[in-house]
Amino acid sequence: MANKHVVVQGATCQCKFSVAPQKDILKVKTQSKHYANDGEGKEKLIATTMDIGQTLEKNTFGNCKMQPNGTSYNPCQAVITQWSGFYKKVTYHDNGGNPLLEDSKATCPIGGPDCITIIDHGQKVEVTKQNEKNADDNALAILYPFGNLKREKKQILDAPNN
Repeated sequence: MANKHVVVQGATCQCKFSVAPQKDILKVKTQSKHYANDGEGKEKLIATTMDIGQTLEKNTFGNCKMQPNGTSYNPCQAVITQWSGFYKKVTYHDNGGNPLLEDSKATCPIGGPDCITIIDHGQKVEVTKQNEKNADDNALAILYPFGNLKREKKQILDAPNN
């Protein structure tokens, strides 16, 4: 897992058999306790190997090259049957799943093994008060030479809901 991100709700997926590359958003439906990159624990549920079936926002990647119908292709009906490339050292007891990693791949019954890839893990950078407390003032002065860092840092630390 070294240097790999855990996949969270909102991750972007893509199928290699989409006629015109379209993306869909992963929805975590199988657990509600484990979060990553989410200070308040409200949005970024960790995706697991148990997130199978129709677990995408639109459940389609457009038209599917694996379903020709004469002059065109039938629409994709994305169904995930299993995941590969997940983190095997952790298993969540509430759903029996393992966390997905940014290089995990999904199998679709039409496209076959590993046809669906994760192109964005879904985590976002959020600056919190703790980040500000831990920030090195000398490094910040080099990165931001024209600001009054002590005043701005105090304003951030004193602001509500950070």
